[in-house]
Amino acid sequence: MKTTRATRAVKPATRASTTAPRSARAETGAKGRPSQPKVGSPAPSFSLPADSGGEVTLAGQKGKWVVLYFYPRDNTPGCTRQAIAFQGAAAALKRRGAVVLGVSRDSIASHCGFKEKQGLRFPLLSDPDSKVHKLYGAYGDKMMYGKKVTGALRTTAVIAPDGKLHRLFANVKVDGHADAVLAAIDAAKQPGSSASRG
Repeated sequence: MKTTRATRAVKPATRASTTAPRSARAETGAKGRPSQPKVGSPAPSFSLPADSGGEVTLAGQKGKWVVLYFYPRDNTPGCTRQAIAFQGAAAALKRRGAVVLGVSRDSIASHCGFKEKQGLRFPLLSDPDSKVHKLYGAYGDKMMYGKKVTGALRTTAVIAPDGKLHRLFANVKVDGHADAVLAAIDAAKQPGSSASRG
């Protein structure tokens, strides 16, 4: 008589212990990483208080090139150099139909002092709760003195006269940046460029 061997129950392998950490790592990697607006799409609208005492809106700049630059803090060495560079390029930008708007989380009082001290003649806007920073991917994690911190990220958005985002400079290096912005506008004005038709 032929006997049959009992089927041995096989315990299913469980991978829950490895899957969960993998998901957690993915979430951790995404956390703090800013989402950025898409080049070629309408630039995120905003309305922010300016050092002049009024409100500055993106809608109010229609028909102009807008250089919207986000910087960490008034009166710091890098931010001061960047502001002075944009002020130095102001005449060249004006010839191209462009305006400069500086944005940080500083107060209006701080902006007024910074602007007077450095002789700046373009508006400085205050975004204390970082709402507009986040719309442009200018707020998130960064390394400072070897330590990971969350804060403002040096970012510049170049917005075309039709209100669309033409170029987004992330992780900006201060030296030579104003020239890079001028070059981006010049390139956009070349015949055949979509922005030149805006």
